[in-house]
Amino acid sequence: MFVMDIQPSTFQPSDLASLQAQFGDRVMLGKALERYTSARVGGPVDALIRVESVNELTETVSWLWHTRIPFHLLGGGSNVLVSDAGVRGVVVINEARKVVFEDGEDQVEPMVWAESGANFGMIARLAAQRGLSGLEWAAGIPGTVGGAVFGNAGAHGSDMAGNLVVAEILQQANKEKRERWSCEKFGFTYRSSFLKTTRLTDKRTPALVVLSAQLRLNRSTPEAVQLLMDEYLSFRRRTQPPGASMGSMFKNPPGDFAGRLIEAAGLKGTRNGQAEISQLHGNFFINHGGASANEIYELIQLARKTVLDKFQIFLELEIELIGEW
Repeated sequence: MFVMDIQPSTFQPSDLASLQAQFGDRVMLGKALERYTSARVGGPVDALIRVESVNELTETVSWLWHTRIPFHLLGGGSNVLVSDAGVRGVVVINEARKVVFEDGEDQVEPMVWAESGANFGMIARLAAQRGLSGLEWAAGIPGTVGGAVFGNAGAHGSDMAGNLVVAEILQQANKEKRERWSCEKFGFTYRSSFLKTTRLTDKRTPALVVLSAQLRLNRSTPEAVQLLMDEYLSFRRRTQPPGASMGSMFKNPPGDFAGRLIEAAGLKGTRNGQAEISQLHGNFFINHGGASANEIYELIQLARKTVLDKFQIFLELEIELIGEW
């Protein structure tokens, strides 16, 4: 039997009326979140709001902060596991996806500016078409720019900390003013940042939101960039399973790999209903179709307990648990 942490609800009926008065038809009620997550699991949310630009994102988040209505912010829905019981409060779906390349002849150092809801892997592929290198490592990453900044996404020895020049941030503690943060201000560490460790008092609502980011690139040729990108993508296909998943489940512990530990514990291929610890890579948990969040959660607990018992290593989640557990 697995003990779950219960997330108390602070969402009131009056909040729903306020939301509908403010946002009208943009508010969707009782929407299942499975279609908004890469794992294709997740129960209903009280209210869902989609935003399609940085200005809409700013206005929506600022209003929610002012009214103290709890909310989560989702982009591509990777690196999260939403509970079957769903989410109390509001989920804001970030679809602010504008991308601008700054690579003219008068540009000393080429860069790309993108709104935080833009798909990070797509930006890497667009850069390759323009002969701009530096993001080859990100070609297969399914999340958004905002999520990549939030969690310091990385692969193949590179990460967001190595590309970020500046990001525009909305901070609740600073009267919702839009600020420009240099890379150093994010306090990036392995798969984490200052943003990821900072929440408001209800432990769900973010205290800071990424609005956009400017990333450093290098001049190359489309052929050279595509060649390296294809090499990385080929490696990804050989070592990571296809299908619905959250990406890497656990952070790699110092000096080791979570996938190796799970494999050494004899857990690769372990199934729980329609959820499975991948037979190809032990740090990927796959939804074979119709899996529940609880089935995946029980596999998480099993992997943690078994690895701890056998190797005295506690596996720290790379994903975020959202909703009632």
